[in-house]
Amino acid sequence: MSSTHVFDMIVVGGGPAGYTAALYAARAGLDTLVLEKLSAGGQMALTEAIDNYPGYEDGIDGFTLAEKMQRQAERFGARTEYAQVERMDLTAEPKVLETSEGPFAARTVVLATGAGPRELGLAGEEALVGRGVAYCAACDGMRYKGRTVVVVGGGNSAAADALLLSRIAEKVILVHRRDQLRATKVYHAPLMQAENVEFRWNSTVTELLHKGKLTGVRLKDVHTGAESVLPCDGLFISVGRKPATELVRGQLELDAGGYVAAGETTETSLPGVYAAGDVRTKPLRQVVTAVADGAMAVHMAEEYLAGGIPATQSPAGT
Repeated sequence: MSSTHVFDMIVVGGGPAGYTAALYAARAGLDTLVLEKLSAGGQMALTEAIDNYPGYEDGIDGFTLAEKMQRQAERFGARTEYAQVERMDLTAEPKVLETSEGPFAARTVVLATGAGPRELGLAGEEALVGRGVAYCAACDGMRYKGRTVVVVGGGNSAAADALLLSRIAEKVILVHRRDQLRATKVYHAPLMQAENVEFRWNSTVTELLHKGKLTGVRLKDVHTGAESVLPCDGLFISVGRKPATELVRGQLELDAGGYVAAGETTETSLPGVYAAGDVRTKPLRQVVTAVADGAMAVHMAEEYLAGGIPATQSPAGT
């Protein structure tokens, strides 16, 4: 692809939001390019089973769903370039994206860069990744078959990870800083009934113990301050996400959590730039909401490209 070619739309990120945007844009006749650094699906591709995406009564694994989304978008003419985006100038006209495969330009940009796992920020954490520390139970769980693992967190992701690991590991210990899970009720009963799942409430992990690889963690009671050592073979960290917004910091308005400030229209603080999926400010981050964002972003982009008045600025009643 020529670096001088100007696309109607460049989608940054090939997850469910990105490939939905690409599908809607290409189907609408827009010259569309998806920039993806690894493979289709983003975090969704790491999910072993997706049971809450409509249309798959028996569920579907994230990798397969991602491939289907990519093929569907490309059937209508969307193109994919596997490249690492290194810099963006979203204020330029056209907007310029510098990548590992050269520069690309577009009249509109959809940011679908998603959000990655949030670290605990403990000493040695990065060095121990792959040597006892992990962030994805579906990816790394089988490495701990018949072993003892700790899961840190109390939300849906932590609960799902603990359930998955309970079918693989000999023992799963769920550590949470509160006295009850924040996860939705559907997870509570299966976790409580699992014979090999234990809970350490009101506790945080303060230190990673290791001798070349993880041997255990140090826990601290958030109320009493009492510390204890918990031997384990693996630690799965599931304490939330952090948005991939480093490249747009200083160009787009971000919220306090670092997510792109964009409402249901997906419009950002810059005209012609839209944020879809987990990267934007929103109360619920699911595959189905990411898909909805992708469709909305293209709707707003079409109005922008046609020189129309964005829906959020239309006169009342029209």
